[in-house]
Amino acid sequence: MVLNRDQERWAAALWVEKNHGDAGPAYIAKQVERLTFEGDEAGVETWKAIGDRFDQLMRKSTAN
Repeated sequence: MVLNRDQERWAAALWVEKNHGDAGPAYIAKQVERLTFEGDEAGVETWKAIGDRFDQLMRKSTAN
């Protein structure tokens, strides 16, 4: 099974939720900071997109 880019980002957001829970935002921010320092703009954008999806997951889980 091949995942498209959007599916990969959702999978990463779910992984962060499972492995970091409430500390997920801090973990994502750390990745963005690290990649910014490394000058990896594509990586920064990817982690920002993962962060957006993580936020959506958290909003849905608190709405239930």
